[in-house]
Amino acid sequence: MTFPRTLTIFCRVVDNFGDIGICWRLARQLQSEHGIAVTLWVDDLASFRRICPQVDTSAAQQQVQGVDVRHWAGMDGVFTPDDVSDVVIEFFAVDLPPAYVEAMAQCEPRPVWLNLEGLTAEEWVEGCHKLPSMHPRLPLTKHFFFPGFTAKTGGLLRETGLLEERARFAPAAFLRCLGLGEDEIAMQKVSLFCYPHAPVAQLLQAWQDGTQPVCCLVPEGVAGEAVQAFLGAAPHAGAVATRGALTLRVLPFVPQPDYDRLLWACDLNFVRGEDSFVRAQWAGKPFVWHIYPQDENLHHKKLRAFLQRYAGGLDALSAFALAWNGAQAGDIGKLWPALQAGLPAAAAHAVQWECDMLEVGDLAANMLTFCRAIR
Repeated sequence: MTFPRTLTIFCRVVDNFGDIGICWRLARQLQSEHGIAVTLWVDDLASFRRICPQVDTSAAQQQVQGVDVRHWAGMDGVFTPDDVSDVVIEFFAVDLPPAYVEAMAQCEPRPVWLNLEGLTAEEWVEGCHKLPSMHPRLPLTKHFFFPGFTAKTGGLLRETGLLEERARFAPAAFLRCLGLGEDEIAMQKVSLFCYPHAPVAQLLQAWQDGTQPVCCLVPEGVAGEAVQAFLGAAPHAGAVATRGALTLRVLPFVPQPDYDRLLWACDLNFVRGEDSFVRAQWAGKPFVWHIYPQDENLHHKKLRAFLQRYAGGLDALSAFALAWNGAQAGDIGKLWPALQAGLPAAAAHAVQWECDMLEVGDLAANMLTFCRAIR
């Protein structure tokens, strides 16, 4: 019988949508494409529901799109070896319930135990990918599995058929369903998804004062203060205003498949965290990444590592991304014209980058290959 038959993912939501976004995509792909019975433990069902409206936030256990979803309410619980899957994945070094780990140690054969780490372009990842770590007390070994951008990493999450679906996509029809008029559809379209500390007001002012019409599409709840100041009203879904060259429209927070389509429909995408960052790369469009902030500005090092790998020759994109993240001084309003002028080159580069990432393979398939190899 093909291994694995069962797989469990444990997810704690730290970044509101990035953590559950990654785990949900992975769970869904493993179930639908590889026929694995997947259980997803997640502590924040409210955030989960924002990206998957089918989720019942009051349910301790539920089936969602073929995945067994369980509310991870705490570290207590009773588990037996029968509760343990063939593969157990802890996302980003979360602590598993002690009773579950004890049950893992009682299994024969013992499960494959992976720590799925966060995505980074730093070089040290290649040396740590697939490394084992012995449990200090129990006869268990955990392996570290890193997504990444080279053949010495696990690659990026990508569903089979994603690019074919994108090729069939009709952006105008999708944008009309979101409420856009024909004038907005004809404009340069930018999606905006960022953390609250992004210098959004400067960017909106630059677009407003520009010579080329821009339509900015921002999900409800994102950059609320700057968006409300621009609109002069509450930034609820459906709100829209035009000032100067900028038309800003607030969109409802859409499920994951529609967010992919939004990225495909825009000429430039501002993304944040990890999940939307990866999806922007499969959109084949220029993007600006707002990285999740870390203590002592460690995220700036990660940002620079990615830009060094990704943005060679795209000086305007690098300068803008560094300023957008506060990693170097720069006036967003003054940096925007250069970025806008460089979008055709950035678009061509995005297509080539996508080809390079396809060569690395997709994360789910690479992970299963590794699990079978160490079984």
